[in-house]
Amino acid sequence: MRIGELAAVVGVTTRAVRHYHHLGLLPEPERRANGYREYGLRHAVVLARIRRLTELGLGLAEVRDVLADDAVKDLVEVLTELDEDLARQEEALRERRARLRTLLDADGGMPPEGPVSPELAALFAGTAHLSGSPMAVKDREIFAFLETTVPAGERERLVSSVSEALGTPGAVARAGEVYALLDALAGAEPGDPRVDGAARALADCIPPTLFPEIGELDQQDEVLRAFYDDLSPAQAEAVRRALRMLAEERR
Repeated sequence: MRIGELAAVVGVTTRAVRHYHHLGLLPEPERRANGYREYGLRHAVVLARIRRLTELGLGLAEVRDVLADDAVKDLVEVLTELDEDLARQEEALRERRARLRTLLDADGGMPPEGPVSPELAALFAGTAHLSGSPMAVKDREIFAFLETTVPAGERERLVSSVSEALGTPGAVARAGEVYALLDALAGAEPGDPRVDGAARALADCIPPTLFPEIGELDQQDEVLRAFYDDLSPAQAEAVRRALRMLAEERR
């Protein structure tokens, strides 16, 4: 058989056959006097085995090991590991689909910051009436950002803390008042006399669990600095003062 005939018989491309030659997976026959390579049954058997192994999901490096060892025990071990990996992938896919279904079926609909966790989406739905506040919108964006970037073990604590800050009608009302004070500072300078009042109100709204290590917050942290840069000078100063108040109170 010529290379095209071999490829057609096994159901692969001639490019794949040449690639397997290059990787050393498939023996390359000597050229005959006419310049053509003549493939035999052994080549077809090996090529068919390569196809079966790759269709099962083995990488070519794993296929090389299996072909080199030519041991059923080693192949069983490889396929067992592959089966276990596929089972993990299936579980991950089920979890992702369940999360997507929860988000799509949520009563409040998909939040503008979505996708977020169902718990955070529920909190956002409960504060949707505050979305007219620019500071409330920034807060929601920050919460969604933090949920994405904090370590997995910290996400539950973060959502629980946000729930403590915004999970009751009274807490939402207080947050609305704070947002109004901060929104009013949009065009103000850091020395504005309203900054202290806004800072005090903000500090009173932040639960202890939200920033448990607030004294260690680095003012030069790139994320924190970017957050301040996104605010007006007076708003940034109010947030700084609120954090300082909390740090001093928790000493």
